[in-house]
Order: sequence, then C-alpha cells, then structure tokens
Amino acid sequence: RATIKQLIGKNPHIRKRLMEMGLIPGTVVEVERLAPLGDPLEIRINDYHLSLRKEEAACLLTELDYD
Repeated sequence: RATIKQLIGKNPHIRKRLMEMGLIPGTVVEVERLAPLGDPLEIRINDYHLSLRKEEAACLLTELDYD
C-alpha cells in the first residue's frame, strides 16, 4: 500500500489522464499484479482495478504505508 503524494513528470497529458482516473494526491493505491516484464502493472484504487504502463506509473510519487 502507498499514498500518492504528488504527480510528477514532464508530460502534462499523462498527468491529466491520471488525475481523471482518480489518481490524485492523498489517494491510497495497492499494486495487485505485475506483468512478467513489468509492463503493465495493475493497481487497486478505491474499489476498482486499473492497469498502468510503466511510463504512467513513473509519474506517481508515493509514500509507503507500513500498517
């Protein structure tokens, strides 16, 4: 589990797309599955699953939750 702290990256279109999917600062996410080569990865946010490419996931600055 991790909490999104900030959206980073140079591509504003990717950041906007992530925000539209609910990936905003303060949101808790969990990695559910990882493809064999690491792309894409599946995360759980709130009550749904979302697949992200590495390029998209790299835009999420997170802080791990150690609960």
